[in-house]
Amino acid sequence: MKLTFHGHACFEVEASGHRVVIDPFLSQNPVADIGPESVQVEAILLTHGHGDHIADAEVIARKNNAVIVAPNEVALYFGSKGLTVHPMGNGGKWTFPFGTVKLTLAFHGAGLDADGQILHGGNPAGILLTMGDQTFYHAGDTALFGDMRLIGDLNHIDAAALPIGDNFTMGPEDAVLAAQWIHAGVTIPIHYNTFDLIRQDGGKFVESLAAHGLKGHVMEPGSVLEI
Repeated sequence: MKLTFHGHACFEVEASGHRVVIDPFLSQNPVADIGPESVQVEAILLTHGHGDHIADAEVIARKNNAVIVAPNEVALYFGSKGLTVHPMGNGGKWTFPFGTVKLTLAFHGAGLDADGQILHGGNPAGILLTMGDQTFYHAGDTALFGDMRLIGDLNHIDAAALPIGDNFTMGPEDAVLAAQWIHAGVTIPIHYNTFDLIRQDGGKFVESLAAHGLKGHVMEPGSVLEI
C-alpha cells in the first residue's frame, strides 16, 4: 500500500493497481502540494461534511467519473448534484473493486456549509480502508474515545492517521493515548499546522510515540510512505 499525503487530512491511497483519495481539501488548502485537477482516482472517501474535508470532492468526482463513498447524509448531498455515490453508516462495511471500506465512530461535528446554509451532515466517521492485505485507519476528525481500543483490538492496522491539531479535534497528548490503543504499524499525525488555530509540532508527537515503543512518521505535503 502506498500513501501519498497532500496536507491537512488528505491522502491518496494506492494498491494493486487501484487508487482512491480520502478527504480532498486542496484548492483552498494553503499547504496542499497539488490541486484537484491533478488527482486521478476511482473513488473518493469522505469522513464527514466539513469543508476542509470535502471541498474538492465534486470536482474530482466529475473529472474522474468516480464514486463518492461517504456517511449517508453526505452521500445524499452529493447524489443530489447528480454524482455517483455510495452511502454508508457507522459500523457498516462494503467491498468495492478497489478494496473494503468500514466506517468507524468519530466524535466531532458534521454539518455541511451549502453557500452559507448549514445542512444536517449526519454522523462523522473514521475509515478503515483495506486494499490487498493491508489496512489504513483514517480517524477523520475526532476526540479521543474509549472504543478506539476496540478498533485496535479487532483490526490489524498497518498505518493510522490521527488528528493532533487540538481545538477542533484531539490534541497530541490524547492522540498518543489513541495510538497506544490502536497499536498500528505506523502512526501519522494529521489535521495540524494548516491554520494558526491548529499549530502543533509533529516531530514532538512522533517522539512521544517512540517513548511508548510506537513508530510514528511525519509526512509533509507531497511525501509518500509505502507500508
